[in-house]
Order: sequence, then structure tokens, then C-alpha cells
Amino acid sequence: QPLNLRAPVRFVAGILAAAATLAAGEPPPQLAPWRERMQPITPQGYIARHAARPPVIDGRLDDPAWAEADWTGDFRDIEGDRRPRPRFRTRAKILWDETHLYIGAQLEEPHVWGKLTAHDSVIFQDPDFEVFIDPDGDTHEYFEFELNALNTGWDLFLPKPYLDGGKARNEWDIPGLRSAVHVDGTINDPRDTDHGWTLEIAFPWAAFRTERGAVRPPMEDDIWRMNFSRVEWRINVKEGGYEKVPATPEDNWVWSPQGVIDMHRPEMWGLVRFSRRAPGRDHPPPVLAGKAARDLALDVYHAQREFRQRHRRWAASLEELGWTAPAGAADHAFTAEDGGFVFTSRFLENGRSRVWRIRADRRLTLD
Repeated sequence: QPLNLRAPVRFVAGILAAAATLAAGEPPPQLAPWRERMQPITPQGYIARHAARPPVIDGRLDDPAWAEADWTGDFRDIEGDRRPRPRFRTRAKILWDETHLYIGAQLEEPHVWGKLTAHDSVIFQDPDFEVFIDPDGDTHEYFEFELNALNTGWDLFLPKPYLDGGKARNEWDIPGLRSAVHVDGTINDPRDTDHGWTLEIAFPWAAFRTERGAVRPPMEDDIWRMNFSRVEWRINVKEGGYEKVPATPEDNWVWSPQGVIDMHRPEMWGLVRFSRRAPGRDHPPPVLAGKAARDLALDVYHAQREFRQRHRRWAASLEELGWTAPAGAADHAFTAEDGGFVFTSRFLENGRSRVWRIRADRRLTLD
């Protein structure tokens, strides 16, 4: 799948501009403004409650099961606080049981509309809600599902992020998936003002399979990487219907901000802990372990990306890369490999030594 099929409009514009400067022989611009925009962001955390009884998937969030689930915080702009707060409220809930992962969301919207009715259409061309799931949190082999207000879905599997050479597999489908939408108003009718729409999605655990085989369903206190996104378009009323405002990019509103206009930065996604404990008796929401050490690894990764754009190869050492660890940085090590590199940074957690490890293809793991 071509990169520009999936990526939002503003992200594609940056990629095209970078390609133009490369073709002209100029130093490439910084495609991933890691230090300024991404590094200051701390991923959000959430506790997913175990559902004693599964919710009815009808698009309404009035089942007793949902009353036990907390709302996420209100969605923010994908770039974080450097951008204005979203015009409309969006929030989500998560539940789980032995067979399914359940997602519910509420989207405030004065004019609910949608045009796409064919499965696996490029759904974000309509206003949509998107789910991103990385079970083991290593930024590779993750899943994406998009849904519009007509309950039209698009499911994708990503072996790795687009910027690292990943190509989405549209042929991947979710057997047994159930989804439903409820519109609080009238869809595709500009004569009135709507309240918005709600949705429910039931993902069977059995659907999550990677190149390494089936993904094990979560156990108590397991933490998965997840994020939610909402694409919203500014519209005009024309001839009794809706049309997008010309030459106006989409809004991207998310649960856990990315810092840049690209949802395919799994290292920035939120952390979801699965729990059977009763509300009030649980651990606090999960936090990123060893963020300073992880940030060190990502700093080297982004520096290497820029080095490779200029020299068409990876730097063979930190000295050649021109990278210097900041004062007080975690213990770290660099190893050059055929066709890539490995960088590790070590930190202590409750007296236990742990290591963040990153490769040239951005595979990021916590030992």
C-alpha cells in the first residue's frame, strides 16, 4: 500500500517536501522533530476493566457494563498542547473479557455525515474514529481499525511503521468483529443540528495474529500499547448536503498526543493495563517505565535517520553520528550491525536493572 494512501494530508505534504529537497541535493529537513515536539510528551495511561457481562453491541453506551469503565481524558490535537483544543469533544472507554476487547466512544458533532459504504474504503476521507493496537508494545506488528458514522470499517495490519518501510496489509480482516453506530440526530441532513454519534466495537482476541503467530490474550496487569484517533473535516452546506471546505486540511484529534501529524509513531501511544480489580481497589493507571532511558534510545534512532538521509547509510559509531549523551544520561551502548545498528540504555526500576533497546527499523523493546 502506498504511503500516501494512509497518511493524513498534512503528513503527506511533509514527506513530499522532504523528497523534493533530497532530489535537489540539499540536506533533508527534519522529518521527525523528536526533541522539540515528541520528547516532552508523556503517553497517557488507562485501566481497562474486566466486564462481568459483555455489552450489547448496538452503538449505544447505556449497558451496565460500560458504567464500570472510566472515560479516557478528552481527546486533544495530535500535536499536543502546541495546537488549539479540539472544537468538539471526543472520549472513549475500554472493557475486556475472555473472548473480546470492547471499545466504546462518544463523538460530539453538530453535523453527522458520511459517504463511504464499501468495506476497506479509505475511511478517514470521511469523519471517522480509529483504533490502534500494539499488543507487545515494540512498535512492530500492530493493528488499525477505522470506522465512520455509517458503520463502514477499514482494518489493516502493519508489520512496521510507514517511515521504517512498513506497508499496510489491506487484505487482513478481523473475523468475528462486531461494530455498531448510534447517531444522536440525523445523518447526512444539514437541516438540523445533531448532538453527535456513539460507537461500539468488539474485537475477538483470536483475530490478533502476527507473522509470529497468534497473540496471547491479556492476563491480569498486562499492558498493551493503544491509541485512538478522530479525523474531522471542516464542511460547508451545499445543495442540501455537505462538502469539505476546499484546500483545508483535516483535524486530527487523539487520546494520547503524538507530537507530530502521524499516528504511526507507536512509541507515542498510550498504555492500557488490563485489570479484574474493582474500581477504587486497582493500581493507578500505567506509566512509561524508564522514560529518560527510552528517550535516549529514541534520540539516537532519530539522529540516525537524519544521518542516513544525508549519507545513504547508517553511522557506524556514536562519534561518527556526532551524537553526545546529555549530562546524567543513562548507561548506554551502541553496536553497529550489517544493515543497521542496536542502541541500548539501562536504568534502574525498584532496584532492578532494565534496558531499553532500539534497532534501525525502530523496533523498540524493554528487557
